[in-house]
Amino acid sequence: MQCSLWNVVSSSIKPNLKYNKRILSNLHYRLYSTSEEADLVVIGSGPGGYVAAIKATQLGLKTVCVEKNPTLGGTCLNVGCIPSKALLNNSHYYHLAHSGDLSNRGIEIKGHGKITGANQVTATKDDGSTEVISTKNILIATGSEVTPFPGIEVDEEQIVSSTGALSLKQVPKRLIVIGAGVIGLELGSVWSRLGSEVTAIEFLPSIGGVGIDGEVAKALQKILTKQGLNFKLGTKVTGAQKEGGTIKVNIEDAKDPNKKETLECEVLLVCVGRRPYTEKLGLEEMGIEKDQKGRIPVNSVFQTVIPNIYAIGDCIHGPMLAHKAEDEGIVCVEGIKGGPVHIDYNCVPSVIYTHPEVGWVGRTEEDLKGEGVAYKIGKFPFMANSRAKTNNEPDGFVKVLADKATDRILGTHIIGPSAGELINEAVLAQEYGASSEDVARVCHAHPTCAEALREANLASYFGKPINF
Repeated sequence: MQCSLWNVVSSSIKPNLKYNKRILSNLHYRLYSTSEEADLVVIGSGPGGYVAAIKATQLGLKTVCVEKNPTLGGTCLNVGCIPSKALLNNSHYYHLAHSGDLSNRGIEIKGHGKITGANQVTATKDDGSTEVISTKNILIATGSEVTPFPGIEVDEEQIVSSTGALSLKQVPKRLIVIGAGVIGLELGSVWSRLGSEVTAIEFLPSIGGVGIDGEVAKALQKILTKQGLNFKLGTKVTGAQKEGGTIKVNIEDAKDPNKKETLECEVLLVCVGRRPYTEKLGLEEMGIEKDQKGRIPVNSVFQTVIPNIYAIGDCIHGPMLAHKAEDEGIVCVEGIKGGPVHIDYNCVPSVIYTHPEVGWVGRTEEDLKGEGVAYKIGKFPFMANSRAKTNNEPDGFVKVLADKATDRILGTHIIGPSAGELINEAVLAQEYGASSEDVARVCHAHPTCAEALREANLASYFGKPINF
């Protein structure tokens, strides 16, 4: 049953060839021969790179996009955002069926791009041959790669990264996840639903990674624990050894190294984050220095120390998010054409695609307390939302933080059904400087989960919601 289930699940996460072809068609008819000088060479075809290339061609720039992998789309499309969300969705439905809950519901050049001059990119192909492209501008959009764990070698079979975790041959009896950040929680949820006993080990005292609101993190942990996930927080992994078909993982208390323990599992998933992919790009030869995290320093218009060489996405500062890279790619090439360049990073949303989902934008309570900002809180539980109750998804809440004096929305945090969709309304409101009263007075369709967002804003402005 496990094998047949996995055949069904894995079939949905194969590289999206139709999407790759669409990206290719969007680029192909606009791209130019590499024998003539380009206006822009984009190194990398991930969400930041291919979007930037498409936008550049729309603006009339002669554009060449160089990609080292055989398919377009980068990590996000091929082994990251898209396939992991397919797994999350399918495993959720499997979980519903297995638990009986359903009965209760009525153009690109393939090659490695290296900057070999301020106006030159050399693409090294698989056969070892090279092609030199002359260009007026260069855009580095090479993304990121899995951060290795010191002392633990990933083989993508027993000890896997997030890539290997997408294609395990069978459901492991026991799975240990190193890291309870976004990726660890999402993939941990997948394999827990499919029948694995999952334990997530996190060095920090809370789950969800950097940026998540503390109250939301606690609520999410409580819900995921009820779903069957186990957590060991404030815990450090000191090593792991294979012994036959078993892996022994050594851990110790983060504050007291004398408190040690050894756990066993069949598969170990290493999810300790990602690091910028900025090696072998010719940066050092060009005098472009990287920071201590391997990122490429850029100014407010994404220029490096060489004005016609730009960088965006995971290889520069800021959150490693596909949508952040996309927006940077668009405004960067608009800037190359002389347009304005601006992104408000406080209005870039984050989402954890567990079930329930978590979405947030703006400041957390911890941020505001640390900054000494006077704020007020508006909350509304999904258990009091008619659509959520009808869908039998009552867990979670919406939390709005607004300036105590001006009522301007400072942050919105959602844990509950469709949080990844709902958060975008909050992003729009915050981008336009809305107050909680503004959102509270906007008519929302009934019955919808979006009404919970309105109710939380009502609670922020008027002191209490209507329906709770």
